[in-house]
Amino acid sequence: MKITIISVGKLKEKYLKQGIEEYTKRLGAYAKVDLIEVPDEKAPENLSEADMQIVKQKEGDRILSKIGPVDYVISLEIKGQMITSEQLASKIDSLATYGKSKIVFVIGGSLGLSEEVMQRSDYALSFSKMTFPHQLMKLVLVEQVYRAFRIIKGEPYHK
Repeated sequence: MKITIISVGKLKEKYLKQGIEEYTKRLGAYAKVDLIEVPDEKAPENLSEADMQIVKQKEGDRILSKIGPVDYVISLEIKGQMITSEQLASKIDSLATYGKSKIVFVIGGSLGLSEEVMQRSDYALSFSKMTFPHQLMKLVLVEQVYRAFRIIKGEPYHK
Protein backbone atom coordinates (compact mmCIF):
# COMPACT_ATOMS: atom_id res chain seq x y z
CA MET A 1 0.00 0.00 0.00
CA LYS A 2 1.13 3.55 -0.70
CA ILE A 3 0.22 6.39 1.64
CA THR A 4 0.74 9.97 0.47
CA ILE A 5 0.21 12.99 2.68
CA ILE A 6 -0.10 16.28 0.84
CA SER A 7 0.07 19.38 3.00
CA VAL A 8 0.19 23.10 2.32
CA GLY A 9 3.20 25.01 3.56
CA LYS A 10 6.73 24.15 4.55
CA LEU A 11 7.25 22.58 7.95
CA LYS A 12 9.62 24.76 9.96
CA GLU A 13 9.32 23.65 13.59
CA LYS A 14 12.08 21.20 14.50
CA TYR A 15 10.02 19.31 17.09
CA LEU A 16 7.24 18.65 14.55
CA LYS A 17 9.77 17.53 11.93
CA GLN A 18 11.31 15.09 14.40
CA GLY A 19 7.94 13.61 15.35
CA ILE A 20 6.85 13.27 11.72
CA GLU A 21 10.18 11.66 10.78
CA GLU A 22 9.85 9.16 13.64
CA TYR A 23 6.32 8.07 12.74
CA THR A 24 7.09 8.04 9.01
CA LYS A 25 10.02 5.72 9.71
CA ARG A 26 7.80 3.42 11.79
CA LEU A 27 5.04 3.52 9.18
CA GLY A 28 7.55 2.45 6.53
CA ALA A 29 7.35 -1.11 7.88
CA TYR A 30 3.72 -1.27 6.72
CA ALA A 31 3.42 0.98 3.68
CA LYS A 32 5.36 3.16 1.28
CA VAL A 33 5.00 6.71 2.58
CA ASP A 34 5.37 9.90 0.58
CA LEU A 35 5.14 13.33 2.19
CA ILE A 36 4.48 16.17 -0.24
CA GLU A 37 4.52 19.84 0.73
CA VAL A 38 3.01 22.33 -1.69
CA PRO A 39 3.80 26.04 -1.27
CA ASP A 40 1.31 28.15 0.62
CA GLU A 41 0.09 31.48 -0.69
CA LYS A 42 1.23 34.52 1.20
CA ALA A 43 -1.87 36.09 2.68
CA PRO A 44 -2.20 39.12 4.96
CA GLU A 45 -4.43 38.87 8.04
CA ASN A 46 -7.33 40.98 6.77
CA LEU A 47 -8.34 39.26 3.56
CA SER A 48 -11.70 39.79 1.92
CA GLU A 49 -13.84 36.70 1.27
CA ALA A 50 -12.95 36.94 -2.44
CA ASP A 51 -9.22 37.11 -1.66
CA MET A 52 -9.55 34.08 0.66
CA GLN A 53 -11.14 32.12 -2.17
CA ILE A 54 -8.29 33.08 -4.51
CA VAL A 55 -5.71 31.89 -1.96
CA LYS A 56 -7.56 28.58 -1.44
CA GLN A 57 -7.93 28.17 -5.21
CA LYS A 58 -4.19 28.60 -5.85
CA GLU A 59 -3.27 26.21 -3.03
CA GLY A 60 -5.98 23.81 -4.22
CA ASP A 61 -4.58 23.77 -7.75
CA ARG A 62 -1.17 22.81 -6.34
CA ILE A 63 -2.74 20.02 -4.27
CA LEU A 64 -4.77 18.65 -7.19
CA SER A 65 -1.68 18.55 -9.41
CA LYS A 66 -0.19 15.97 -7.02
CA ILE A 67 -3.23 13.64 -6.99
CA GLY A 68 -3.49 10.79 -9.48
CA PRO A 69 -6.74 9.79 -11.20
CA VAL A 70 -7.08 6.48 -9.30
CA ASP A 71 -5.90 7.75 -5.90
CA TYR A 72 -8.37 7.45 -3.04
CA VAL A 73 -8.41 10.90 -1.44
CA ILE A 74 -9.14 11.53 2.23
CA SER A 75 -9.32 15.23 3.00
CA LEU A 76 -8.99 16.63 6.51
CA GLU A 77 -11.93 18.97 7.00
CA ILE A 78 -13.58 20.50 10.05
CA LYS A 79 -16.96 19.36 8.70
CA GLY A 80 -15.66 15.86 7.98
CA GLN A 81 -16.60 12.61 9.69
CA MET A 82 -15.18 12.09 13.20
CA ILE A 83 -14.16 8.47 13.69
CA THR A 84 -12.14 6.37 16.14
CA SER A 85 -8.66 5.00 15.52
CA GLU A 86 -10.21 1.55 15.08
CA GLN A 87 -12.62 2.90 12.47
CA LEU A 88 -9.74 4.54 10.56
CA ALA A 89 -7.90 1.20 10.64
CA SER A 90 -11.01 -0.55 9.33
CA LYS A 91 -11.38 2.04 6.54
CA ILE A 92 -7.75 1.64 5.43
CA ASP A 93 -8.02 -2.16 5.60
CA SER A 94 -11.25 -2.11 3.60
CA LEU A 95 -9.71 0.14 0.93
CA ALA A 96 -6.78 -2.27 0.56
CA THR A 97 -9.19 -5.22 0.31
CA TYR A 98 -11.08 -3.53 -2.52
CA GLY A 99 -7.97 -2.63 -4.53
CA LYS A 100 -7.53 0.98 -3.44
CA SER A 101 -3.82 0.69 -2.71
CA LYS A 102 -3.01 4.40 -3.14
CA ILE A 103 -4.45 6.57 -0.37
CA VAL A 104 -3.81 10.30 -0.40
CA PHE A 105 -4.48 12.36 2.73
CA VAL A 106 -4.83 16.11 2.17
CA ILE A 107 -4.19 18.82 4.76
CA GLY A 108 -5.09 22.32 3.61
CA GLY A 109 -3.50 25.60 4.52
CA SER A 110 -4.53 28.05 7.21
CA LEU A 111 -7.67 29.03 5.27
CA GLY A 112 -8.73 25.45 4.57
CA LEU A 113 -9.30 23.60 1.30
CA SER A 114 -10.66 24.83 -1.99
CA GLU A 115 -14.06 23.64 -3.17
CA GLU A 116 -12.39 21.69 -5.98
CA VAL A 117 -10.20 19.73 -3.55
CA MET A 118 -13.21 18.93 -1.37
CA GLN A 119 -15.11 17.76 -4.47
CA ARG A 120 -12.19 15.53 -5.52
CA SER A 121 -12.08 14.01 -2.04
CA ASP A 122 -13.56 10.54 -1.63
CA TYR A 123 -13.90 10.89 2.14
CA ALA A 124 -13.85 13.91 4.46
CA LEU A 125 -12.21 13.20 7.83
CA SER A 126 -12.22 15.39 10.92
CA PHE A 127 -10.04 14.89 13.97
CA SER A 128 -11.96 17.39 16.10
CA LYS A 129 -14.32 20.34 16.03
CA MET A 130 -11.40 22.36 17.36
CA THR A 131 -9.01 24.23 15.10
CA PHE A 132 -5.39 23.08 15.04
CA PRO A 133 -2.34 24.43 13.22
CA HIS A 134 -2.23 22.53 9.93
CA GLN A 135 1.42 21.57 10.48
CA LEU A 136 0.59 19.99 13.85
CA MET A 137 -2.17 18.01 12.12
CA LYS A 138 0.46 16.44 9.89
CA LEU A 139 2.12 14.90 12.95
CA VAL A 140 -1.22 13.77 14.40
CA LEU A 141 -2.22 12.26 11.05
CA VAL A 142 1.04 10.33 10.56
CA GLU A 143 0.73 8.93 14.09
CA GLN A 144 -2.89 7.88 13.52
CA VAL A 145 -2.09 6.19 10.20
CA TYR A 146 0.76 4.33 11.92
CA ARG A 147 -1.62 3.33 14.72
CA ALA A 148 -4.17 2.17 12.13
CA PHE A 149 -1.65 -0.21 10.58
CA ARG A 150 -0.74 -1.57 14.03
CA ILE A 151 -4.43 -2.24 14.63
CA ILE A 152 -4.85 -3.88 11.20
CA LYS A 153 -1.91 -6.20 11.91
CA GLY A 154 -3.21 -7.07 15.38
CA GLU A 155 -0.15 -5.57 17.00
CA PRO A 156 -0.25 -3.84 20.40
CA TYR A 157 -1.05 -0.16 20.54
CA HIS A 158 -1.94 2.23 23.34
CA LYS A 159 -5.64 2.88 23.77
